[in-house]
Amino acid sequence: MKKVYPDAKAALAGVLKDGMLIMAGGFGLCGIPETLIQAIRESGVKNLTVVSNNAGIDGIGLGLLLDSRQIKKMISSYVGENKTFAQQYLAGELEIEFNPQGTLAERIRAGGAGIPAFFTKTGAGTDIAKGKEERIFNGERYIMETGLVADLALVHAWKGDTEGNLVYRKTARNFNPMMATAARLTVAEVEHLVEPGELDGDHIITPGVFVQRIIHTTAEKRIEQRTLRKRETAPFGAGEEV
Repeated sequence: MKKVYPDAKAALAGVLKDGMLIMAGGFGLCGIPETLIQAIRESGVKNLTVVSNNAGIDGIGLGLLLDSRQIKKMISSYVGENKTFAQQYLAGELEIEFNPQGTLAERIRAGGAGIPAFFTKTGAGTDIAKGKEERIFNGERYIMETGLVADLALVHAWKGDTEGNLVYRKTARNFNPMMATAARLTVAEVEHLVEPGELDGDHIITPGVFVQRIIHTTAEKRIEQRTLRKRETAPFGAGEEV
Protein backbone atom coordinates (compact mmCIF):
# COMPACT_ATOMS: atom_id res chain seq x y z
CA MET A 1 0.00 0.00 0.00
CA LYS A 2 1.38 3.38 -0.97
CA LYS A 3 1.49 5.69 2.03
CA VAL A 4 2.77 8.90 0.42
CA TYR A 5 0.13 11.45 -0.58
CA PRO A 6 0.69 14.55 -2.75
CA ASP A 7 -0.54 17.03 -0.15
CA ALA A 8 -2.30 17.40 3.20
CA LYS A 9 -5.76 17.69 1.68
CA ALA A 10 -5.33 14.38 -0.14
CA ALA A 11 -3.88 12.69 2.96
CA LEU A 12 -6.93 13.66 5.03
CA ALA A 13 -9.52 12.91 2.35
CA GLY A 14 -12.21 10.56 3.58
CA VAL A 15 -10.87 10.74 7.13
CA LEU A 16 -12.19 13.95 8.66
CA LYS A 17 -15.64 14.18 10.18
CA ASP A 18 -17.42 16.38 12.70
CA GLY A 19 -16.98 15.47 16.36
CA MET A 20 -13.86 13.33 16.00
CA LEU A 21 -11.00 13.05 18.52
CA ILE A 22 -7.68 14.24 17.10
CA MET A 23 -4.19 14.13 18.59
CA ALA A 24 -1.75 16.81 17.42
CA GLY A 25 1.94 16.47 18.22
CA GLY A 26 4.37 19.19 19.18
CA PHE A 27 5.48 21.27 22.11
CA GLY A 28 4.87 24.99 21.85
CA LEU A 29 5.51 25.56 18.15
CA CYS A 30 8.23 22.90 17.97
CA GLY A 31 7.37 19.78 16.01
CA ILE A 32 3.78 20.75 15.30
CA PRO A 33 1.99 19.30 12.22
CA GLU A 34 1.25 22.76 10.86
CA THR A 35 0.55 21.73 7.27
CA LEU A 36 -2.02 19.15 8.36
CA ILE A 37 -3.63 21.58 10.82
CA GLN A 38 -4.08 24.09 7.98
CA ALA A 39 -5.79 21.39 5.91
CA ILE A 40 -8.18 20.66 8.77
CA ARG A 41 -9.08 24.33 8.95
CA GLU A 42 -9.78 24.42 5.23
CA SER A 43 -11.94 21.28 5.46
CA GLY A 44 -14.45 23.01 7.73
CA VAL A 45 -14.99 20.06 10.10
CA LYS A 46 -16.22 21.17 13.51
CA ASN A 47 -16.96 20.10 17.10
CA LEU A 48 -13.51 18.57 17.36
CA THR A 49 -11.91 17.28 20.54
CA VAL A 50 -8.16 17.85 20.31
CA VAL A 51 -5.45 16.26 22.45
CA SER A 52 -2.29 18.36 22.49
CA ASN A 53 0.17 19.58 25.08
CA ASN A 54 -0.80 23.14 24.23
CA ALA A 55 -2.95 24.98 21.71
CA GLY A 56 -0.31 26.76 19.67
CA ILE A 57 -0.45 30.54 19.78
CA ASP A 58 -2.89 33.03 18.30
CA GLY A 59 -3.11 32.45 14.56
CA ILE A 60 -0.51 29.67 14.44
CA GLY A 61 -0.82 25.91 14.89
CA LEU A 62 -3.97 24.87 16.71
CA GLY A 63 -4.65 28.57 17.22
CA LEU A 64 -5.97 28.50 13.65
CA LEU A 65 -8.67 25.99 14.61
CA LEU A 66 -9.59 28.03 17.67
CA ASP A 67 -9.93 31.14 15.51
CA SER A 68 -12.32 29.29 13.21
CA ARG A 69 -14.15 27.78 16.21
CA GLN A 70 -13.70 24.23 14.96
CA ILE A 71 -12.52 22.94 18.35
CA LYS A 72 -15.17 22.10 20.92
CA LYS A 73 -12.88 20.64 23.59
CA MET A 74 -9.16 20.62 24.40
CA ILE A 75 -7.44 17.87 26.39
CA SER A 76 -4.16 19.56 27.20
CA SER A 77 -1.60 20.64 29.76
CA TYR A 78 -0.48 24.20 29.01
CA VAL A 79 -2.45 26.89 27.21
CA GLY A 80 -0.91 30.10 28.53
CA GLU A 81 0.33 31.47 25.20
CA ASN A 82 -3.05 31.63 23.48
CA LYS A 83 -5.35 34.58 24.18
CA THR A 84 -8.11 33.19 21.97
CA PHE A 85 -8.08 30.00 24.02
CA ALA A 86 -8.50 31.96 27.25
CA GLN A 87 -11.27 34.14 25.82
CA GLN A 88 -13.30 31.20 24.54
CA TYR A 89 -12.87 29.26 27.77
CA LEU A 90 -13.90 32.18 29.99
CA ALA A 91 -16.91 32.80 27.75
CA GLY A 92 -18.01 29.17 28.14
CA GLU A 93 -17.45 28.47 24.44
CA LEU A 94 -14.65 25.93 24.86
CA GLU A 95 -14.41 22.87 27.10
CA ILE A 96 -11.08 22.07 28.76
CA GLU A 97 -9.80 18.89 30.32
CA PHE A 98 -6.57 19.90 32.04
CA ASN A 99 -3.88 17.31 32.70
CA PRO A 100 -0.51 17.54 34.44
CA GLN A 101 2.00 17.34 31.60
CA GLY A 102 3.46 13.97 32.63
CA THR A 103 -0.01 12.54 33.14
CA LEU A 104 -1.04 13.65 29.66
CA ALA A 105 2.04 12.02 28.15
CA GLU A 106 1.37 8.79 30.03
CA ARG A 107 -2.31 8.75 29.07
CA ILE A 108 -1.28 8.90 25.42
CA ARG A 109 1.45 6.28 25.85
CA ALA A 110 -0.99 4.02 27.68
CA GLY A 111 -3.54 4.33 24.91
CA GLY A 112 -0.95 3.32 22.35
CA ALA A 113 0.15 0.36 24.48
CA GLY A 114 -3.39 -0.94 24.99
CA ILE A 115 -3.45 -0.01 28.68
CA PRO A 116 -6.96 1.23 29.56
CA ALA A 117 -6.03 2.90 32.87
CA PHE A 118 -3.22 3.41 35.38
CA PHE A 119 -2.67 4.92 38.83
CA THR A 120 -0.49 7.96 39.55
CA LYS A 121 0.29 10.07 42.62
CA THR A 122 0.24 13.24 40.53
CA GLY A 123 -2.86 15.28 41.36
CA ALA A 124 -3.95 13.20 44.34
CA GLY A 125 -5.67 15.42 46.89
CA THR A 126 -6.19 18.26 44.39
CA ASP A 127 -8.97 19.33 42.04
CA ILE A 128 -7.41 17.04 39.43
CA ALA A 129 -8.59 14.07 41.51
CA LYS A 130 -12.27 15.07 41.61
CA GLY A 131 -14.51 12.31 40.28
CA LYS A 132 -11.62 9.87 39.83
CA GLU A 133 -11.08 6.56 41.57
CA GLU A 134 -8.52 6.67 44.37
CA ARG A 135 -6.51 3.85 45.91
CA ILE A 136 -3.81 3.51 48.53
CA PHE A 137 -0.54 1.83 47.53
CA ASN A 138 2.23 1.47 50.13
CA GLY A 139 0.51 4.09 52.27
CA GLU A 140 0.31 6.69 49.48
CA ARG A 141 -2.79 8.03 47.70
CA TYR A 142 -3.04 7.43 43.97
CA ILE A 143 -5.67 8.43 41.42
CA MET A 144 -6.74 6.52 38.35
CA GLU A 145 -6.21 8.05 34.92
CA THR A 146 -7.46 6.52 31.68
CA GLY A 147 -5.52 5.91 28.49
CA LEU A 148 -6.30 8.00 25.42
CA VAL A 149 -6.96 6.65 21.93
CA ALA A 150 -7.74 9.03 19.07
CA ASP A 151 -9.58 8.68 15.79
CA LEU A 152 -6.68 10.49 14.11
CA ALA A 153 -3.13 11.44 15.07
CA LEU A 154 -1.21 14.20 13.28
CA VAL A 155 2.55 14.10 13.78
CA HIS A 156 5.60 15.96 12.48
CA ALA A 157 8.92 14.23 11.81
CA TRP A 158 12.31 15.53 10.74
CA LYS A 159 13.01 12.58 8.47
CA GLY A 160 11.04 9.58 7.30
CA ASP A 161 10.92 6.99 4.55
CA THR A 162 8.08 6.10 2.25
CA GLU A 163 7.21 3.10 4.45
CA GLY A 164 6.38 5.45 7.36
CA ASN A 165 9.46 4.92 9.53
CA LEU A 166 10.06 8.22 11.32
CA VAL A 167 12.95 10.07 12.96
CA TYR A 168 12.37 13.15 15.14
CA ARG A 169 14.93 15.84 15.87
CA LYS A 170 15.72 17.21 19.32
CA THR A 171 12.78 18.98 21.04
CA ALA A 172 10.40 17.83 18.30
CA ARG A 173 10.77 14.38 19.86
CA ASN A 174 8.13 15.27 22.41
CA PHE A 175 4.55 14.08 22.09
CA ASN A 176 4.89 12.99 18.47
CA PRO A 177 6.21 9.42 19.01
CA MET A 178 3.55 8.58 21.60
CA MET A 179 0.70 10.01 19.56
CA ALA A 180 1.78 8.09 16.47
CA THR A 181 0.97 4.86 18.34
CA ALA A 182 -2.28 5.98 19.97
CA ALA A 183 -4.69 6.54 17.08
CA ARG A 184 -6.70 4.46 14.69
CA LEU A 185 -5.09 6.40 11.82
CA THR A 186 -1.80 8.31 11.90
CA VAL A 187 -0.80 10.88 9.30
CA ALA A 188 2.78 12.18 9.37
CA GLU A 189 4.21 15.27 7.75
CA VAL A 190 7.92 14.80 7.08
CA GLU A 191 10.61 17.36 6.31
CA HIS A 192 13.05 15.00 4.58
CA LEU A 193 11.37 12.07 2.82
CA VAL A 194 13.68 9.25 1.69
CA GLU A 195 13.43 5.78 0.23
CA PRO A 196 13.30 2.60 2.34
CA GLY A 197 16.76 1.53 3.48
CA GLU A 198 18.14 5.07 3.64
CA LEU A 199 17.41 5.43 7.37
CA ASP A 200 19.69 3.88 9.95
CA GLY A 201 17.50 1.29 11.64
CA ASP A 202 18.98 2.19 15.03
CA HIS A 203 17.79 5.79 14.59
CA ILE A 204 14.15 5.02 13.75
CA ILE A 205 11.87 6.15 16.58
CA THR A 206 8.42 5.42 15.15
CA PRO A 207 8.21 2.18 13.11
CA GLY A 208 6.23 2.44 9.91
CA VAL A 209 3.59 -0.01 11.14
CA PHE A 210 2.09 2.86 13.15
CA VAL A 211 1.89 5.30 10.21
CA GLN A 212 -0.74 4.96 7.49
CA ARG A 213 -0.31 8.18 5.49
CA ILE A 214 2.60 10.54 4.80
CA ILE A 215 3.14 13.93 3.20
CA HIS A 216 6.27 15.94 2.54
CA THR A 217 6.19 19.31 4.31
CA THR A 218 8.06 22.56 3.79
CA ALA A 219 6.24 24.44 6.57
CA GLU A 220 8.11 27.36 8.11
CA LYS A 221 9.77 26.67 11.46
CA ARG A 222 8.51 29.31 13.83
CA ILE A 223 9.80 30.67 17.13
CA GLU A 224 7.26 30.90 19.94
CA GLN A 225 9.20 33.44 22.04
CA ARG A 226 12.27 35.28 20.82
CA THR A 227 14.56 36.67 23.53
CA LEU A 228 17.52 38.87 22.62
CA ARG A 229 20.36 40.36 24.64
CA LYS A 230 22.86 43.02 23.70
CA ARG A 231 26.03 41.56 22.24
CA GLU A 232 29.19 42.52 24.10
CA THR A 233 32.74 42.97 22.89
CA ALA A 234 35.06 40.15 23.91
CA PRO A 235 37.60 40.97 26.69
CA PHE A 236 41.28 41.67 26.18
CA GLY A 237 40.75 43.37 22.83
CA ALA A 238 40.09 40.13 21.03
CA GLY A 239 37.80 41.96 18.63
CA GLU A 240 35.23 39.17 18.71
CA GLU A 241 31.63 39.39 19.84
CA VAL A 242 30.13 36.92 22.30
